[in-house]
Amino acid sequence: MKRVVGAAGLVAAGALAWGLAEAQAFTVRQISAPVLKPGSRPVRILQVSDLHVTPRQQRKVDWVKSLAAFRPDLVVNTGDNLAHVDAVSAALDAMDPLLDFPGVFVHGSNDYFAPRPKNPFTYFSAPTHIKAGQQELDVETLTDGMTSRGWLNLNNARGSLDIMGSQLSFVGLDDPHIERDSMPAPDKDRGDLRIGVVHAPYQRALGALHGDGAEVLIAGHTHGGQVCVPGAGALVTNCDIDTGRASGLHGWPGPRPDAPGGEDSAWLHVSAGIGTSPYAPVRFACRPEATMLTLLPRIS
Repeated sequence: MKRVVGAAGLVAAGALAWGLAEAQAFTVRQISAPVLKPGSRPVRILQVSDLHVTPRQQRKVDWVKSLAAFRPDLVVNTGDNLAHVDAVSAALDAMDPLLDFPGVFVHGSNDYFAPRPKNPFTYFSAPTHIKAGQQELDVETLTDGMTSRGWLNLNNARGSLDIMGSQLSFVGLDDPHIERDSMPAPDKDRGDLRIGVVHAPYQRALGALHGDGAEVLIAGHTHGGQVCVPGAGALVTNCDIDTGRASGLHGWPGPRPDAPGGEDSAWLHVSAGIGTSPYAPVRFACRPEATMLTLLPRIS
């Protein structure tokens, strides 16, 4: 029995060590979607999501800074940048080189409230929510730091940008995870492409953005499941989207638009995100990521 217990302890220790190491194994995933008008120039979008940065995470800050070397045409930040009451300056420092490029953003719950210790097994029963008394964060300074550099605040708002000769219109929602989402007033000016942006990919939010005419949906929040089963994928999403769409490029509400039956779907990209809660700093079979999503012209 002692040998069994000892072996189990070694396995657990090894899994923990792996999870801690993988949480620092940052990577950039590159994908593409044929969604622009024929003849358009490609648009390279860098999505950063779920930094969950704390003041001492200099390695993460430096890695996010290094993403500017990709020289994206557009940056989309899908929220949950903070994980500490004093993290605003670290988050803005991480994003500083990226703020030189055109960008848009929405907030996540962890931009409003500091994280708290929780039992990780609660994720298997229902999405976790903010509890009364959680410490509020300085989201105003975070917001001002991005808008002062020209990024568009899409929290329950619209906007438009001319990127690489394509007029992109945006519709965004504040975080559905804490029920801050409210569709902005209708706008008939679609531009060449409408993009919907939201932190947490709840079905009601994706449905609202898709119903508004968004042809590309961009979200984060799920951490890709964070602790996944190799070969099987995510076990939870911390929202009501299915685990098959916990990360990566998919279609919504049906198959991908380039797959049979996906003619009425939008492209949906869900980022596995860059960080973790400081109270659960591990990842397993789910590396932290940023994504370079290249929008390509459709084949006429």
